[in-house]
Amino acid sequence: MISAGEFRNGVTFDVDGNVFQIIEFQHVKPGKGAAFVRCKIRNVITGAVVEKTYSPTEKFPTAYVERKEMQYLYNDGDLYYFMDNETYENIPINKEKLGDNFKFVKENTDVKVLSYKGTVFGVEPPFFMELQVTETDPGFKGDTATNATKPATLETGAEIRVPLFINEGDMIRVDTRTGEYMERA
Repeated sequence: MISAGEFRNGVTFDVDGNVFQIIEFQHVKPGKGAAFVRCKIRNVITGAVVEKTYSPTEKFPTAYVERKEMQYLYNDGDLYYFMDNETYENIPINKEKLGDNFKFVKENTDVKVLSYKGTVFGVEPPFFMELQVTETDPGFKGDTATNATKPATLETGAEIRVPLFINEGDMIRVDTRTGEYMERA
């Protein structure tokens, strides 16, 4: 059990079967009245963010979110298949649980599958991926405006903005959290 007075960023707790993670918190002691804890919390299963106020003495059960290392194998329509690296068991996960940053993951990549009480609710890709540029317009000599970028399609089908000097066939590093070009690989 964790009391609201012990809240810290990143703590996960259970409220009536829903798992929440604290994004921000603030302990408030007004001049009059009792102290309280103001929190911005995110439902880790649905992704919804809400602001709540709790008494510092309220207690909640701690929620343990399991992060399991698995390998992404392939997709078949809306089902994406992952292999447990320890048991070699294949697990299908629906496309809607993957998130937007999964578009940067290519086959045979290790990812972290997030679950709570055996129910998978998300997949965390690696922070950085090295991908090949499959399609982009050529950069022209003299196009040297500061921070000039052009669209590029990567081998996974994702589209991002890259600097003008990047050409088709180049390997680049992409930050999967922001979807931005980092550097040549």
